[in-house]
Amino acid sequence: MIRRTLLAVSLSALAFASTAMAADRPLRIGYVFAMANAPALIADKQGFYREEGLDVDLKALGDGPVIQQALAAGELDVAYVGTPPVYQWYSRGLKSTILAKVNYGQAAVLVGQDSPITQLQQLKGKKLAGVKKGSGMDVLLRGLVLRDQAGLDPEHDLDIVDMPPGNMNAALERGIVDAAFTWEPFISQALARGSAKVLLDVNQAAPKYPWYVVIALPKTLQERPDDVVKLLRAHRKAIDFLNQHPAEANRIIADAFHLDPVLGPNGQSVSGEQIVAQARTRLGWSAELGPNDIQFIQRLMNDSHSLGFMQASMTPAELVDTSYLEKASR
Repeated sequence: MIRRTLLAVSLSALAFASTAMAADRPLRIGYVFAMANAPALIADKQGFYREEGLDVDLKALGDGPVIQQALAAGELDVAYVGTPPVYQWYSRGLKSTILAKVNYGQAAVLVGQDSPITQLQQLKGKKLAGVKKGSGMDVLLRGLVLRDQAGLDPEHDLDIVDMPPGNMNAALERGIVDAAFTWEPFISQALARGSAKVLLDVNQAAPKYPWYVVIALPKTLQERPDDVVKLLRAHRKAIDFLNQHPAEANRIIADAFHLDPVLGPNGQSVSGEQIVAQARTRLGWSAELGPNDIQFIQRLMNDSHSLGFMQASMTPAELVDTSYLEKASR
């Protein structure tokens, strides 16, 4: 009996020591370097993490798979990442929890300014610039855009060409592809130059659809629950700043993403801040995860499953927990 008591005390002390050690180091946050994830950099640059008494190590990373690999390696505690990589990796064993929304909107299908294509159905037999097959944006393209909106078979009705989003506008302008599925700021840069037009704004097809979300590992939630709440308070502050001070926020975003001015078709220069303002017509920011958001996440899960990118079917209830966000609003 005494041995059991001593063992229980030792395990309790070990758990306490582990939690204390975790709290002593910065909260390691990774985010996909995309305009839609502006709340992460705004919270850092405006000192909102610091205001909450939170020491952070903020890292900008390339894409969702890179973020998930860093989480799996124990190199991150929290991440701002697209929804599909979260549930896809969850189904493979990397358990993480969705805590809050980051943004809504951001993607569109573009065609050249002089393109004869006026409807999505006309993409049949054409070349469309997309991203890596099975990625989050690819799920959105193949499921909602091509299959549901255009009635096309993404495997057989057109040629989806995998390329970096930074190369898509040039490929479109040179006629290498007939259309491009891209996101901000690349959409607004192309429109500002007058080289492209929007064939489909996904935010009109699925109003205010959620994309990037804040996630945390179970270990983080167990060892640092108070820091997670502080993070979400800073997240809310950043979103309030974006919505209440658009001009100042646009300047910060333009500087952070190195958005150089572009020359418009009329010969006038379009500033980086103007490009961000244009992008805001297709994307916005909110922390709340409401019923419509949950329904859209379920739709993405269903599409990933039916497209063969995820073997098991899932529901958002398995990985969404808004209780920390609720605490952050008190």
